[in-house]
Amino acid sequence: MCEADSRRHANVASGPLQCHPLRLHPGDELYSTLLHYVRANSLNAAFIMSCVGSVVSADLRMANAEVIRHLEGHYEIVSLVGTLSGGDGGHLHISLSDEHGDVIGGHVMGNLVVYTTAEVIIGNVEGVQFSRPEDPETGYDELMIEKAEAKR
Repeated sequence: MCEADSRRHANVASGPLQCHPLRLHPGDELYSTLLHYVRANSLNAAFIMSCVGSVVSADLRMANAEVIRHLEGHYEIVSLVGTLSGGDGGHLHISLSDEHGDVIGGHVMGNLVVYTTAEVIIGNVEGVQFSRPEDPETGYDELMIEKAEAKR
């Protein structure tokens, strides 16, 4: 690994994994519910491990675009990935399939209203803290991973 690569990965930390299974019900808003759970349970390094279910709406931002795409209809959650801790909110991407099996995906902006269920497993790395300071290289708030300060 070259010196530049080692600097890029200098903020890597690890710790024991906790798993938090949740089941959301029809009408629940998935994104805000997950963020609320993470804050209420003081999860400082939370991420999505697994999610299956369905939604009736979603607000997504497409790659390299400012426009938010609003979807309404019945969609299966094919994939939900990302982090839930650090900064004002998480950084989630979702893939959804419609009744024809056509898939659309993007950056989750909210309005993920559960249709029948959402079965989610949140992982949290103990002893680790996620934050999202602005990265001068990208100009965006990017994930920073650090060892959490010990509680006294």
